[in-house]
Order: sequence, then structure tokens, then C-alpha cells
Amino acid sequence: MKPDTSKWDNPSAYDFIKDSAADSIAWEFLRRNKRYQKDYRDMQMAAAKDMPSNALDRWGLSFRGKT
Repeated sequence: MKPDTSKWDNPSAYDFIKDSAADSIAWEFLRRNKRYQKDYRDMQMAAAKDMPSNALDRWGLSFRGKT
């Protein structure tokens, strides 16, 4: 699926960023990353216990409640 780029130059389309925390902005970029999407699909297929450490190592993610 291709993103709608018809309004990429409309400043109001990005107003939400002004009030967003750094982690929210980082998530917006990360979730669009094709390599991350592939890794996420691969990790879903792996054992659940492996998912947090793999994600942390490659993408710098942390999961609430996990150590």
C-alpha cells in the first residue's frame, strides 16, 4: 500500500507533531520502516520469549513489564 502523498507539503497535516513527545515521533518513523516491519513479522513467528531481546538489540525498543 502506497502512502497518500498528496498533502505532504500541507503544514497543517503535521500539526500533531508539535504536541508529541519524542518517543511518539520516533514511533511514527519506526513503524513506517520496511526493515522494522519485516523484523516485526519475523519476531511474531519466533518464540514470544525471544521477541523483547531481539527488538531491543536491533531497534532499541523496550517493553513495559519486561526486564
